[in-house]
Amino acid sequence: MKIQPLDLIIIAAYLVAMILIGLWVTRKASKNLGSYFLGDNMMPWWMLGISNAASMFDVSGTMWLVTLLFVYGIKSAFIPWLWPTFNQVFLMVYLAIWLRRSNVLTGAEWIRTRFGNGMGSTLSYFSVVVFALISVIGFTSYGYQGIGKFAAVFFPWDVSPHVYAITIIGVTTLYTMMGGMYSVVITDVAQFFIMTIASVAIGIIAMNRTTPEMIAAVVPADWGNLWFGWKLNMDWSGILDFANAKIAQDGFSLFTIFMIMVLFKGVLASVAGPAPNYDLQRVLSSKDTRAAALMSASVSFALFIPRYLLIGGIAVLGIVFFSPQLNAMGEKADFEQILPYVIGNFIPVGLMGLLLAGLLAAFMSTFSATINAGAAYIINDIYKSYINKNASNKTYVTMSCIVTVIIVIVGILFGLLTDSINEWVMWIVAGLYGGYVAPNVLKWHWWRLNGFGYFAGMMTGMIAALAMTVIPWVKDVPEIYGFPFLLLLSLIASIVGSLVTPIEDLETLKKFYKQIRPWGFWGPIKNMVQAEDPSFVPNTNFGRDMVNVAVGIIWQLTFTLAPIYLIIKNFKAMGITIVVMVATSIFMKMNWYDKLEKD
Repeated sequence: MKIQPLDLIIIAAYLVAMILIGLWVTRKASKNLGSYFLGDNMMPWWMLGISNAASMFDVSGTMWLVTLLFVYGIKSAFIPWLWPTFNQVFLMVYLAIWLRRSNVLTGAEWIRTRFGNGMGSTLSYFSVVVFALISVIGFTSYGYQGIGKFAAVFFPWDVSPHVYAITIIGVTTLYTMMGGMYSVVITDVAQFFIMTIASVAIGIIAMNRTTPEMIAAVVPADWGNLWFGWKLNMDWSGILDFANAKIAQDGFSLFTIFMIMVLFKGVLASVAGPAPNYDLQRVLSSKDTRAAALMSASVSFALFIPRYLLIGGIAVLGIVFFSPQLNAMGEKADFEQILPYVIGNFIPVGLMGLLLAGLLAAFMSTFSATINAGAAYIINDIYKSYINKNASNKTYVTMSCIVTVIIVIVGILFGLLTDSINEWVMWIVAGLYGGYVAPNVLKWHWWRLNGFGYFAGMMTGMIAALAMTVIPWVKDVPEIYGFPFLLLLSLIASIVGSLVTPIEDLETLKKFYKQIRPWGFWGPIKNMVQAEDPSFVPNTNFGRDMVNVAVGIIWQLTFTLAPIYLIIKNFKAMGITIVVMVATSIFMKMNWYDKLEKD
């Protein structure tokens, strides 16, 4: 079923509206870099939270998550912890507060608050910029792959998926370039409500067209069970044999070992804080520390419930109706075709246009936020700091527009190098981020880490992650199992680099500790600060924060499970999930929200 004229009109109207919003806010965003990249720190926390949720609601990620639910069943709710999705819980509990206290424009600029202005700080500064650019280009390439495949199925013109991808990316780049963070957030809010309507519609269609019996007839016996043993025990033999090959290829068969790795990696990556991307920019854009925490909390609720109505609906319709086509593909079965198949065969005219606009909105939200964050690093942390320190605000904003276009072009070029969304996903979440974790955990919690140690850890991790993609005997190992080695390499480099070089300037360390107030191994610095200022009260909330994180992860998981159970009509499991959701919400209200400080 190809798209009809009415649907094209709806999509065209949506694209025009996004460009008009970019034009509307151009003047407001062009005052200075703070306006362009942080929206003057004046946007409400709930708008930033919805914007952040919309930015994570992307087409490529949706295709990936649909594949996971299709193949792994309810247990797939745990697999996105690879990102890790529960990093939003760490942010809401304490990390967003620490970050917002810094009052900086980018993550690289934050480095100055931690390491001062010496050579070590400069090297660290550049390592963060390099990491930010690699990750932005990686996410741009990943998004490029997904939107091209998606659009080619629906639009009536017989052109390459690459042409569709470049066209849609061009429109997104245009309004992002014109309006900066104002444009990104305002369009994200509009896009979020379109996506929510689309998600509810697909969920309702899936519930009306399928029954639990129809689902059970075409999936393995353990598909609907959340709990797992030592092994996954998901046998698709005789149903969809290629699914067994995918499970083996992913390396998830020993599911308990996989989950240990996911939790190990996920907790460390979360403690490290957000990577230098759109997530961090939303925190820095918040009005104050309380708003930053509330913004991060709102992301989980706003993102997971509507998104998993969409994912659950598409996966269930695909399982019941698309399995024969996948079987016919044999070893070339492409699970990424499930989403376009469902929309093309089950959505009526008019509603299809709205749904496609919603999915385009999902892509555009992620893409616009990503390139806005990437441009911030180049302009603020390279151009303004080292090339043209005294330029006018107009010059900085103009250069931001030029750099945005360059980032997009480079991302597209890399996107042409791979045909698989999954390849990009796994390398970004397990490979690249594996090298990021160690120095970024230490920067918060160990006073002795200096700029040279941070630089050594970051560069070692990035070089090792890139090497994983080219070394023959390494690139075939699932990325999640390569994570401990990347972590160990960068950890050793960070510690050794710090111990063989001088301690950072004590005044810088004392100022950082007093301003950010982290908990961790800060004994010598804490003693100095208290000796100079006896009224200073150190952060003693480690125990409470960790309890809130543990409960918060369970709280967040219920937002994933409840919509899936609703779609498959397992109302008993859904009822239990809602009881847990209410209980954990009450706990978080009493032990987190009621105790949020007001800076």
